[in-house]
Amino acid sequence: MAEQRYEQRRRDPLPEETDAWEALVAAARRTVADGLVVGTSGNVSVRVGDTVLVTPSGVPYDRLTPDDVTGVDLTGRQVLGTLVPTSELPMHLAVYATTDARAVVHTHAVHATAVSTLVLELPPVHYMTGALGGPVRVAPYAPYGTPELAENVLRALEGRTGCLLRNHGTLTHGTTLDQAYDRTAQLEWMCSLWLKASSVPHHTPSLLTESQITEAGTRLRNYGQPG
Repeated sequence: MAEQRYEQRRRDPLPEETDAWEALVAAARRTVADGLVVGTSGNVSVRVGDTVLVTPSGVPYDRLTPDDVTGVDLTGRQVLGTLVPTSELPMHLAVYATTDARAVVHTHAVHATAVSTLVLELPPVHYMTGALGGPVRVAPYAPYGTPELAENVLRALEGRTGCLLRNHGTLTHGTTLDQAYDRTAQLEWMCSLWLKASSVPHHTPSLLTESQITEAGTRLRNYGQPG
């Protein structure tokens, strides 16, 4: 009887999961449109209750349909769909297990990936550093899809909502998919800014102090419309 319920669960996502899948596919397609990934690189996930919806492995985002919904429980057991989840599933699950994240976005954005090969953390050239919790660290390299990479990412994320992955890309998380995506876009922009500023001959970019970053982070928490 339990196995029968499990098979039914795989066939029929809940209404809130259907809505979340639609938003996830839109975000995944946006990573391509915004130049944050090439082809099927990168991945996106959303947590709905104890289910994690995630982009499947190796499937172009423009081919995904409502029938392709792919989901696992918090242990990684597939509970929705038949497509194989992204190979980076261990990294996504590790973030959900240790933070209050409800969405995770992983990209191979070119400027951020370039920065990941140059420094141990992104120099704080802009106050949006505060939106990510402080200077963005670079997680040491490990093969994609491995528990080692997931562990490296968690260390880099301590006190942060985003990090760089050495010779690989970026990862950000948020309490909503929109927030996670916005943090990804801001991180790529800051990396582009630093690369451009640091390339000017005979000049060194000015950097924000720790107190300035903290003040910016506090102000950004109240940014936008009330509620």
